[in-house]
Amino acid sequence: MSQANTFPTGADVTAFLNAATPERRRIDGLALDRLFQSVTGFQPQMWGPSIVGYGRYAYRYASGREGSFLATGFSPRKSALSIYILPGYADFSQILTRLGKHKTGKSCLYINRLTDVDTNVLAELIRVGLDDLATRWRIDPT
Repeated sequence: MSQANTFPTGADVTAFLNAATPERRRIDGLALDRLFQSVTGFQPQMWGPSIVGYGRYAYRYASGREGSFLATGFSPRKSALSIYILPGYADFSQILTRLGKHKTGKSCLYINRLTDVDTNVLAELIRVGLDDLATRWRIDPT
């Protein structure tokens, strides 16, 4: 089994979020934590030094590679909020058109400020992303 670079650390999530800079990242990070907890029903857990994760799943690919990773989560990075809600299996473009100002990467959603998006649509996206992931892998709460 190959070792993942990102794994649960046991670090204090609230302390991490309260230390986020600039100030708008701290405010947005705390708001995202409340949103993710509400949508997922999972408690947050630090993954690596800078990702707040909710739930985890174990995977094993046909190649034999296996490991575990956070089911969903975010990081209040200085440049943007990185939100890990696009597992890469399904097309969520119809929801994304209603979200507001954002960019996407391979499995991430990037937003500058939480006020740039509709948080109700973001909550919907978190839920459908998690539901889609659960059709492929068992998700365990954190």
